[in-house]
Amino acid sequence: MEATLSATPLDPVQVQERSAPNREPPVSRRTAPWADTLFSVLAHGAAWLTLALMAGIIISLVVGAMPAIREYGLGFFTSAEWDPVQNRYGGLVMTYGTLVTSLIALVIAVPVSFGIALFLTELSPSWLRRPLGTAIELLAAVPSIVYGMWGLLVFGPILARFVQVPLQSLLGGVPYVGALVSGPPVGIGLLSAGIILAIMIIPFIASVMRDVFEVTPPMLKESAYGLGSTTWEVMFRIVLPYTKTGVVGGIMLGLGRALGETMAVTFVIGNQNQLSSPSLFEAANSITSALANEFAEAGAGLHQASLIYLGLVLFFITFVVLAFSKILLMRLRRGEGARA
Repeated sequence: MEATLSATPLDPVQVQERSAPNREPPVSRRTAPWADTLFSVLAHGAAWLTLALMAGIIISLVVGAMPAIREYGLGFFTSAEWDPVQNRYGGLVMTYGTLVTSLIALVIAVPVSFGIALFLTELSPSWLRRPLGTAIELLAAVPSIVYGMWGLLVFGPILARFVQVPLQSLLGGVPYVGALVSGPPVGIGLLSAGIILAIMIIPFIASVMRDVFEVTPPMLKESAYGLGSTTWEVMFRIVLPYTKTGVVGGIMLGLGRALGETMAVTFVIGNQNQLSSPSLFEAANSITSALANEFAEAGAGLHQASLIYLGLVLFFITFVVLAFSKILLMRLRRGEGARA
């Protein structure tokens, strides 16, 4: 046995590896420097291309809207007149319709999305969690024009018969509140558009909330349950403070979708340029629906420039919303770890 071991020669490569275990890896295994350089150039180019596209969009909108900017200035936002025959234009009606419908959508969608996310993460049985979550996400894949046709042909009559008429009978004589439910109950208008938008943005907000709720460390929730907390207390005292940044981001994502939605709103908002009544049942208009209805037929001149001016206003509203969300997120991050 000893003779056999002594007769076995040692491989020179093995001797070299044992003597220098911490030597540098072979040159052939190192990443080629040109690949790193190419990747860096492509990554920087993609970032700068995005900024260049954004700048190009802003410049094109400003240039296209310049005739209307010179003609109306900031008075464009305070005028409710929109008369292509007389060549007089104001964007107050469209701006008001865009903001009100988006606000209605958020008021409805945020609580519903929170309830869906709460059920999927804390209350749902395991066999139902995945199919229900997939079904909710599939709602985001439905084309907006389908939502619009469904809202006009199916949801509108149901809303008029079972919501608008009872609300008018109940609140019609109440001061100030009655004005919000006045008008003919025909199933189209600001309220109908806001509800359709809420249905469209619920999948986005609910999916984000569910994902951020699931990243909460189980130890935190189990500790709270062990101390006797209810599910409601765990969500509001543990999960929401831990995931507040992601929750705000999901809400802002839904708001951005609501502000920019076109076809669904065009079907159910009524497309009427009037601001004579604050009623949510009255037909109204929004920036996106005005662009969809009139831009193809607008002639070169003040009409087309005013429509582009509306597009610039929508871009500015979206920018303000995103900037506000960024400021809010920074304040939330700055307050993390502070004593409540």
